[in-house]
Amino acid sequence: MTTKASLLAFTIDCSDPKALAGFYHQVTGMEITYAEDEYAAIGDGTVSIYFGRVPDRKPVTWPSPDKQFHFDFRVPDVERAVEEYVALGATKPDFQPGVTEEGTRWVVLQDPQGHLFCVCPEPA
Repeated sequence: MTTKASLLAFTIDCSDPKALAGFYHQVTGMEITYAEDEYAAIGDGTVSIYFGRVPDRKPVTWPSPDKQFHFDFRVPDVERAVEEYVALGATKPDFQPGVTEEGTRWVVLQDPQGHLFCVCPEPA
């Protein structure tokens, strides 16, 4: 049997850890637990998201095979959340595979450092 692990944290490379921690603090409500120029963190007491400074990091283009990860967040109102997250500094790429003639299944956004995340509706 394989030893089961519990997720402690997820680390994201970025050029401005404090700013990105502030962005995701606003999006998730997780508390900023550490904020320095080289490293920052947010967490909920169980899981944390860490942000490490990589000065020359370049954002991926979307769509492309360069995407390495993305977050999926559930929200009660996708349109409102997208408006709020864009106001916080996210961008909305033109390519939106989750928006079809039948409706919005999810919206792809890029955070201020260019990492992708999806805004998904809560289950009906």
